[in-house]
Amino acid sequence: MAEMTSKAQLSSADFKYLVEQAVKAPSGHNTQPWLFRQKDMAVEIHPDFSRALKVVDASHRELFISLGCAAENICLAAHANNYEVDVATSDAGVITISLARRTLTPDPLFNQIDKRQTNRSVYSGEMIPPETLTKLQSVYIDDGVLLYYYARGTAQFSAIERRVLEGDDRQMQNEDFKIELKSWMRFNKKHQDQTLDGLSYAVFGAPNVPRRLAELIMSGAINAKSQNKADRRKLVSASHLVLFTTRDNTLHEWVNLGRTLQRFLLAATSLGVAHSYFNQPNEEAEVAEAMAKDLGLDGEHPTILLRIGYGKPQPYSKRRSVEDVMR
Repeated sequence: MAEMTSKAQLSSADFKYLVEQAVKAPSGHNTQPWLFRQKDMAVEIHPDFSRALKVVDASHRELFISLGCAAENICLAAHANNYEVDVATSDAGVITISLARRTLTPDPLFNQIDKRQTNRSVYSGEMIPPETLTKLQSVYIDDGVLLYYYARGTAQFSAIERRVLEGDDRQMQNEDFKIELKSWMRFNKKHQDQTLDGLSYAVFGAPNVPRRLAELIMSGAINAKSQNKADRRKLVSASHLVLFTTRDNTLHEWVNLGRTLQRFLLAATSLGVAHSYFNQPNEEAEVAEAMAKDLGLDGEHPTILLRIGYGKPQPYSKRRSVEDVMR
């Protein structure tokens, strides 16, 4: 891209607009672990480690994937507004998106940013047609990232299901995991509107009841038996499982995976395909290694696991204001 002069500055309005699109990206437990800074003709995305998941994501892998998703939203929004982009990630995990004015044709995925959502409902069980899968499989995959599809009813799908349930068992036996999970649960409308982050009662289909009652009900469901039962229902309703892996499990690959993941999610949204996460086996190192062997993926690192299919739209997760994340 052409070099920018030192006097060139991105307008404050354009910077705010790009951040508004960035924060619509997904993040683990909806923690929104990002901060944005303007530097001349560039937007920097910095990790906000105060929002890190210290138990379930001790290495910050999912945090940097979330930053990669936000970066991709910025790239799509910039492109739609006639900015060419150049993306670089430092060894410390700061993502710099440099911008230069060009006349460009918008990527149609940009129009899906507002519509995308994580749909945690039980799906219809309808299988995704081959022509739709072909369109999903055409999504560009960044360096170091690999992507696999497993249809319901196949041996690989069943193997992954067993590892999901094993991951449930391990996590639900970890008191620190359960404490962290509860700390990010938002138990009713008042609670979610106070924080504008976390796992809202609404996205799980729970009723808006007094917080003390909601905490009692939802806390009672945080156990291996309940989680296994719920996950079996969700798995059998899915069309496919989609596994993202990396070659070397590096920070740069995590950011690349986030960008690839976001394009995949936006493409799925455009095709009417619902998605949600089943990252339990990826988050437990021994389970992840065993799952890779089950699938003949020795040497690769299972990182993100999705179920995809068809489901009715659900409430959207809340987002903090852009003023809270701009620096």
